[in-house]
Amino acid sequence: MSVEDASNGALGKRSLSEVNTNFPDSSIPQDEVAKKPRVQDEEKEIFDEAPPADELEDIVDEYVVKQTEAVANASSTGAEEAIAGDPLPQNVEKDFMMPAEPIPAINIPKNPVTGKYKFPFISKEESLAARSYLKYYGSGRFLDSYLPEDLNSLYIYHLIKLLGFQIKDKLLLEAVQSVAENEIYSQRSNTESTASVNGTGERKSSAEMAAAVEQPSSNEDSEYYDDPLEKKHAVRLIKDLQKAMNKVLSTRMRLPNFHTLDDFVNKLRTAKKVLILTGAGISTSLGIPDFRSSEGFYSKIRHLGLDDPQDVFNYEIFMQDPSVFYNIAHMVLPPENLYSPLHSFIRMIQDKGKLLRNYTQNIDNLESYAGIQSEKMVQCHGSFATASCVTCHWKLPGERIFSNIRNLELPLCPYCYKKRKEFFPTSQPGSKEGEPETFNSVFNNVLKSYGVLKPDITFFGEALPSKFHRNIRDDVLKCDLLICIGTSLKVAPVSEIVNMIPSYVPQVLINKDPVRHAEFDLSLLGYCDDVAALVTQKCGWSMPHNKWPTLQEVEYGCEMYERGIYEIQPKASKSSSPQPEE
Repeated sequence: MSVEDASNGALGKRSLSEVNTNFPDSSIPQDEVAKKPRVQDEEKEIFDEAPPADELEDIVDEYVVKQTEAVANASSTGAEEAIAGDPLPQNVEKDFMMPAEPIPAINIPKNPVTGKYKFPFISKEESLAARSYLKYYGSGRFLDSYLPEDLNSLYIYHLIKLLGFQIKDKLLLEAVQSVAENEIYSQRSNTESTASVNGTGERKSSAEMAAAVEQPSSNEDSEYYDDPLEKKHAVRLIKDLQKAMNKVLSTRMRLPNFHTLDDFVNKLRTAKKVLILTGAGISTSLGIPDFRSSEGFYSKIRHLGLDDPQDVFNYEIFMQDPSVFYNIAHMVLPPENLYSPLHSFIRMIQDKGKLLRNYTQNIDNLESYAGIQSEKMVQCHGSFATASCVTCHWKLPGERIFSNIRNLELPLCPYCYKKRKEFFPTSQPGSKEGEPETFNSVFNNVLKSYGVLKPDITFFGEALPSKFHRNIRDDVLKCDLLICIGTSLKVAPVSEIVNMIPSYVPQVLINKDPVRHAEFDLSLLGYCDDVAALVTQKCGWSMPHNKWPTLQEVEYGCEMYERGIYEIQPKASKSSSPQPEE
């Protein structure tokens, strides 16, 4: 969709009036008047060197649970989860994390009659144990322990599956199936298989797959090559195994002895450097929509006809036509001097001297209203706190353009206003009244954003604030507890913070919905204010919020769905509980 479509057709052909934000010079502090060029971030983003996404599909959660008691005993056996990869402090007991040895190594028997191989069944416990073993002992010992001395490329394929991954190359899958006696897709229990299908939409038979696989071409090395698969497929499997191992080694495994609410409360009481990562979910109780839920901001603007709702926060589109953003900016404009109990929960942790830093993805600046100190807060995506001219970079307090945003007016810089009028006259000689604004043909290459004031929000396509890069390297190594609140962790690079924390540091999620692509030790699901109130009650603390007298009287239920995942819901007020009869 073009910018013209976005600003005219898709957004209802609404024309924004231009307003010169012409504040008297006497009312503008000297430090605001000074036109300082915007300093570009010279620091290289620390996430640039991350490896690209591979072509493997993570399917470990789709494996069948073989032994339910294995989960209950995981903390002692290490069969379900373990930690590895990071140096451990002396006070962390390593024995708790030691996974069991694989006994015996993988065995894929060959049927002497059919000449085909039978792959063993893989349970979820076995897959998680293999991941734990790899992370704890490293790739060398992992390969020595799991693979026999006499092997072929099918063992490589099975080891990829044992680590919980499925390859996506259909030709390679067909080649493996052609020499397999059993169905190689039967491991997947909860989702539809990705097996190849024939032209009628039905699954191909083993015979059809075998016919579809190319036979090894004759070459001078053929007499020395003895493997069920072609050499090109064998080489591909070796590369895919390396990808699978790298993926496991780069992801965090859950702590075996931190998975209950009491574990969290005890850790929070003793923690000294708590790192808190927050998202839009902490402000929804104030009527501010989140972005990605079914009732979120992006869902509410889909009717505008944008190809991607995120385009309203696209920097390139803003520079070409800022009306795309300012037509909807009033929908995300934050309330003033309001904050939720969750904001006060963070303030409480700060006041107790435990807050290392609050990395917030929110642009509403409500943390400052709650009293969170600026040095303890990093606004990763900027905020409405200030605004700047995109041309001369003059900066002013954000609330000075709030009335313009509410009135659907385009706020303009007083220093660039006169020049903008030369570029974009409101009408041309001879034009009829009411006709849309036209451009001066002499300056038709000038962007429509010339002289426009933009809230200092980090749009897609802009670099994160330098404060983020200055602090994140040290903070991830200093913290002794990570709490992620009200975020789905979908936007990089902030979403990668959870993978940068040393693996021995407990990680807790407080959110309405689970986040499946991250390995949190504990997930407390429910409304953020409710969870914060329950944790505050358990700690025996007092939350600095005017709703605390009511919240401290509420009794909350805590129901476990699975190990480390609980749902928190209010049951009733303690004062309204029935009294025992005398």
